[in-house]
Amino acid sequence: MATKQLFSADYEFHASVKMLYPYLQTASGLSEWFCDDVKIDNESKVLTFFWDNDEHKARQVAHRVNHSVKFEFLPESQDDEKNPSYIEFKLETNELTQTVYLHISDYSDFEDQKELQDLWDDLVGALKTIVGG
Repeated sequence: MATKQLFSADYEFHASVKMLYPYLQTASGLSEWFCDDVKIDNESKVLTFFWDNDEHKARQVAHRVNHSVKFEFLPESQDDEKNPSYIEFKLETNELTQTVYLHISDYSDFEDQKELQDLWDDLVGALKTIVGG
């Protein structure tokens, strides 16, 4: 059984918080850079993220408009029930330079931290291409 680890990284953007936030919080925005597709069950409010024909279900457990959003993945094992995986995106602005930073926290059982860093670098690179930042 793999133990979960917290991966976190900060990425600098030259785009406004208001421009970036929909890409972090909406199904259509997330599917443009983060995963292949996102479906939302309107009744249960469960989001299904699709990657390479693999699906992972999550709930949005926290959000502050134009600031942060956190998705907690639904348990796939008993261990997950006590210690759920999550991804959290936070946007922060440096008041002096007006530079926006995206802080990513990825708590999962992904074992290779270097590979995970590369994965996030590629994902965020795609987001930067979309927003021009």
